[in-house]
Amino acid sequence: MQSPHRKHMISALLGLGACGALGMGAMTMTASPAHAQFGGVVFDPSNYAQNILTAARTLQTVNQQIQQLQNEAQMLVNMGKNLTRIDFPQLDALKRKLTEIDRLMGRAQAIDFRVDQLDDKFQSLFPQDFSSALRTDDRLRDARGRLDASMGAFRQTMTVQAQVVENIQSDTEVLADIVARSQGAEGSLQVSQATNQLLALTAKQQFQLQHMMAAQFRSEAVEQARRATQATEARAATKKFLGSGSAYTPQ
Repeated sequence: MQSPHRKHMISALLGLGACGALGMGAMTMTASPAHAQFGGVVFDPSNYAQNILTAARTLQTVNQQIQQLQNEAQMLVNMGKNLTRIDFPQLDALKRKLTEIDRLMGRAQAIDFRVDQLDDKFQSLFPQDFSSALRTDDRLRDARGRLDASMGAFRQTMTVQAQVVENIQSDTEVLADIVARSQGAEGSLQVSQATNQLLALTAKQQFQLQHMMAAQFRSEAVEQARRATQATEARAATKKFLGSGSAYTPQ
């Protein structure tokens, strides 16, 4: 938009040109003898008025061009804001915390989270066949191994849970920082980046939850398997002790 000062200037020039044209036209008849006295110098009022109108139109065109350049400059400023990025230094911290939880999950003892070794380890700890006679020492050793596996699973679950709880405070600070940046975003790129950062934090928390649930379910499964194996072994031992149930008849 043109400023009021420029509008008044253009109006004044146009008015001056029109008045000059009328005034000079009236002076033509009265000033003709005077012109002759000054050596034939002739003043053309119509040409003078036309020059003033041309100058006014030129000034108006220049003002329009200036306004267009200002609009284009503002457009470039807005485009620059839309392309402005926001940093996310907390991303490395989120990755480190997930790595730490992965390390804790990898410390699982007896029965870990590797699928390719699960069957062999489970069979060695929780056998299904107790038909063969085992010495008391062997039975105690196997029972101790199963108890250690169950206790280790519970301990590992509590360790993962403690790590997740410890991460909550730092995650709260990260969340507050991301929300503050999203509210002060200047352009569309910053808005989308803030959204992606919130999604990254949410994904990290989901991964933590999945790890914690996996550790919890594993410990419960190991304990249930230990109890079932203990009960099965006790029944097998009782059956061996009782034998066929027939009374002993000496020969």
